[in-house]
Amino acid sequence: ADALTMADRFVFLRVLTNEIARKNDCFSSFMPKPFADKAGSGAHYNVSLADTSGNNLFEIGNDRDSRGCELTDLGYQFVAGVMRHLPAIQAVAAPTVNSYKRLIMKGSTSGYTWAPCFVSYGNNNRTNTVRIPAGGGRIELRSADSACNPYLGIAMMVAAGLEGISEQLDPGEPHRENLYLKSDEERSKEGIVWLPRTLEEAIDEFEKDSLSKAVFGDLMFDAWREHKRAEWLSYLNHVSDWERNQYLKQF
Repeated sequence: ADALTMADRFVFLRVLTNEIARKNDCFSSFMPKPFADKAGSGAHYNVSLADTSGNNLFEIGNDRDSRGCELTDLGYQFVAGVMRHLPAIQAVAAPTVNSYKRLIMKGSTSGYTWAPCFVSYGNNNRTNTVRIPAGGGRIELRSADSACNPYLGIAMMVAAGLEGISEQLDPGEPHRENLYLKSDEERSKEGIVWLPRTLEEAIDEFEKDSLSKAVFGDLMFDAWREHKRAEWLSYLNHVSDWERNQYLKQF
């Protein structure tokens, strides 16, 4: 119920701001990356699980966490499930062509974007996609953006996390280092791979992951991927200002 309340409020916020803006002859935008030289708009999912009494099952209380992130074993299992399916989740949490202009290491006036780029998790470290904020007791998916459908994105994340719990998966050790400063070769040796770099890559991951159809159902799965394939093809067929500026006088 809490997840649905959050999703309802998020969608209502977008509708509300657009209505207020419209009444003032303006518009509001939740486009993930409207300006190339500015940081984008994320919509991080902060998640914890509670039992029927309302107790947070990710909060360690007086227990000891050997990994130092203040998270229970159940929480780490949830993280492992999310990590297993993260590329497919990405297609839903970051669902537009423009979403992937945000998920880059550099490209803003402040230098690093601190946007998530890798299939990784760690402590209070903003170079990880799955982050355990200071204080623990919850996990944060940082790759979701302001254009997402929160109902579908949260459904994918929760289903993945619950799979991790049911299979007692282990996410490995958390990353505390700045992953931006490592080379691709260094990250590869540690088993860290890039998140999908484009909407097309994300759709490919979504299609081949069995979790997607399990969460969406056959009809919505087919409709969603066909719609997104058409969106990607439309983008590929568009001739942009960048192309004209780059090539018009070059040849």
